[in-house]
Amino acid sequence: MASLEDLEARVTVLEEQVRQTRHDAAAARILAGTADRDVSEFKQTLNGHTQVLNALRETQIEQGREIVDLRAEMRSGFTKVNIGMEQMSRLLQQVIDKD
Repeated sequence: MASLEDLEARVTVLEEQVRQTRHDAAAARILAGTADRDVSEFKQTLNGHTQVLNALRETQIEQGREIVDLRAEMRSGFTKVNIGMEQMSRLLQQVIDKD
């Protein structure tokens, strides 16, 4: 009968181990579900950041083009002012030379 008692004790230990394993498996499923939700949230956040950065990039490209255009317009304006100043200097010199 000792072996039957030994067998009962071993079965009792195994039953407890199975209960603990089921408990651990349930906890693991909960953790896995939470991790999956967290990953989804991080993924959405990352996608949002990527969209913002892409929009910022487009804005910077547009502003860069505008700066190039403004620089060209400014140079053209200064060239016109310089030409006008040279013409005024020549006319003044002509007036001075006539006197």
